[in-house]
Amino acid sequence: MCKPSLSKFAVLLSLIPFVFSSGAFAADIIVHVTGIQSGEGEIGCTLFDDKKTFPMKAGKAAQWQKADQQGVQFRFTGVAPGTYAISIGHDLNGNKKVDTNWLGIPKEAWGVSNNVRPTMRPPRFKEAQFEIKGDEPLVLTIEIDK
Repeated sequence: MCKPSLSKFAVLLSLIPFVFSSGAFAADIIVHVTGIQSGEGEIGCTLFDDKKTFPMKAGKAAQWQKADQQGVQFRFTGVAPGTYAISIGHDLNGNKKVDTNWLGIPKEAWGVSNNVRPTMRPPRFKEAQFEIKGDEPLVLTIEIDK
């Protein structure tokens, strides 16, 4: 009689990796963007899980919406536990990036998670990072500015 219960236990143990990889502990990230000065162009929101590409290169997931001075909202669904950062840009000319001048200073409005705005350098991943630890939704408000 002990063998059947042992084999059931073994089957349950073998299912554990599938439960953890299936998104059972994935969360949604809801991002409210404020400070939009114009209804022209689009607002882009990118979720990063890699400090090497943050804040300007292609991230894990990018979404775009028509700009609205009342604000816009983005939702990333099924985000696995981990460390992330978000970057926002107001693309006025349709090239899907924040344009910069010859010194690398943004000419279009931008923002990052934790509303970090260092002077004379881009924000660092560590400054903008946040943690997803379980399946509770995370709501962030990011203000953009030039």
